[in-house]
Amino acid sequence: MSRLKETAAVYETRPLPEGKITFEEFLAWCDEDTRAEWVDGEVVILTPAALKHQRIYKFLLFLLEVFVSKHSLGEVLSAPFLVRLPEMLRRGREPDILYVSNEKLPFLKETYMDGSPDLIVEITSPESLARDRGEKYVEYEAAGVKEYWLIDPDRQQAEFYRLGEKGRYRNISPDASGIYRSEILPGFWLQVDWLWQEPLPPVIDCLKKMGLV
Repeated sequence: MSRLKETAAVYETRPLPEGKITFEEFLAWCDEDTRAEWVDGEVVILTPAALKHQRIYKFLLFLLEVFVSKHSLGEVLSAPFLVRLPEMLRRGREPDILYVSNEKLPFLKETYMDGSPDLIVEITSPESLARDRGEKYVEYEAAGVKEYWLIDPDRQQAEFYRLGEKGRYRNISPDASGIYRSEILPGFWLQVDWLWQEPLPPVIDCLKKMGLV
């Protein structure tokens, strides 16, 4: 059985829509537990995340939530929560993590964000790597997402993209100490090697090093 069929089996009591549907119809089909995206009118089922993916996801989510909350900078959200990209793209994506600044909070609806968040984090899996690095890279750039973090646990590789003046992403490397400093979240930094430690370092220790507790 293919990975797509295995995933689709989860929804066997709620059949996948046939043919192309509108974004509104997609929202009506989804529920809060659905891991799916809307791509040019079609439903794309997302495969379950691996344990390594889940651990890094929770680690980054906690660090970002604490930083944003402490500085009252907006809101950090996580999957499953849809982002409806600008109409021209015809995409409803479900990033692993997204940061929405105070300025963009009005774009948050009950079940999705109607517009582009300031920061998107995607943690790749073997199944999603080509999509995250290809399709989503182009879409997030075109949509004006100011920072895009692409975290690859299998290759132990982190890529940080920042939107330049001409609306194109630039790859921003960590400094000589292996630290990435965010521009959209001034003062937030991440020791990239933390992501590859097994087990991951205690979050509270990292928060202390970052001066957040």
